[in-house]
Amino acid sequence: MIKYALVCDAAHEFESWFPGSESYEEQARRGFVECPFCQSTKVSKAIMAPNVARKDRDAPANDTNAAAPAAAPAPQPVALLDEKQQHLRSLMRELHEKIVATSDDVGEAFPEEARKMHDGETPARSIRGKASFEEARSLLDEGIPVLPIPDLPEERN
Repeated sequence: MIKYALVCDAAHEFESWFPGSESYEEQARRGFVECPFCQSTKVSKAIMAPNVARKDRDAPANDTNAAAPAAAPAPQPVALLDEKQQHLRSLMRELHEKIVATSDDVGEAFPEEARKMHDGETPARSIRGKASFEEARSLLDEGIPVLPIPDLPEERN
């Protein structure tokens, strides 16, 4: 496995793992490597410095005079967002919070609960839960309206 630092044509920086360099090249050529921020497929490798451990610089494990390792830097955002992108994410967060606050989470029972409400077996109410693509397609084919709740940007990383 190999990890590449990548950058899209909109200057979003991100990382991704590939089985090997040939796999990255093939996926990029076919447009399968996509920016998680803007979904651009115009992606290239960013400059990276390899992290290679050197045995000649390892301190002995029982050396009490050795300096303590430096604390890890605080996590930084992957890409800087302009004001428009920040506003859009804020709106997505607000919508997500409103959906969660005004609906009942029925979890994996979502398809069954949606059918019961549609058939009049239970009172209609706002519900949310999990359904596979096939289950959601089946509900739509039966005339039962469903709408996926998009993941927040933070949930994809």
